[in-house]
Amino acid sequence: MAESGDRPDGRVERGNRTRAAVLSRAVQIASTDGLAELSLGRLASEVGVSKSGIFTLFGSKQSLQLATIEAARAVFVEHVVGPAREAPDGLDRLHALCSLWLDYSRARVFAGGCFFSAVTAEFDSRTGPVRAAVVDSYAAWSRHVRSIAARAVDSGDMVEGTDVDQLEFELTSLLEMANTLSLLHGDDAVYERALVAVEDRLGRAASQPERRPWAHRAAARQR
Repeated sequence: MAESGDRPDGRVERGNRTRAAVLSRAVQIASTDGLAELSLGRLASEVGVSKSGIFTLFGSKQSLQLATIEAARAVFVEHVVGPAREAPDGLDRLHALCSLWLDYSRARVFAGGCFFSAVTAEFDSRTGPVRAAVVDSYAAWSRHVRSIAARAVDSGDMVEGTDVDQLEFELTSLLEMANTLSLLHGDDAVYERALVAVEDRLGRAASQPERRPWAHRAAARQR
């Protein structure tokens, strides 16, 4: 007879499924209503589990908020950071990263647009562990963009002396503005405008702009 430890623990499996279901709903709520609006009671009602069951999984509202941020980061990596790695490192990957970010916002992977744009606005003037997690998430994204830009400079893909901090600021600002204006006006045309601006900026930084894979788009716009 097998020992009890050799059998899958059904309670653990059910707990993992419930946790995943709760976080899947929590990231959507937070993207539209904010992390502050997350509550054990609301999630229990919407997911169809007991409030005590959610409390057992998370223990407190703050723990739930922190877990929600981590779940959102995983979704972001799945839709933006991960797929961008299929592009050659350097300028091509930087372009792919920006294009994928715009697709992620336009597709409303999170109902409220970019999850991190939403919670950054919510917590930018607050203090505490949740704000720290939001800041860390945003900083990780900024570092990732700068690191790709820096490798593009080092490889000769971008003009020597390119200020990667300035480039990161400009690119991420364009992405976030497209997200904001699309939500505000319900107009997806801003995503194409943002992509045009991204490609123009990357083209000016490229050591050989005519060889960029988006050069044909720029040429078409000029005709």
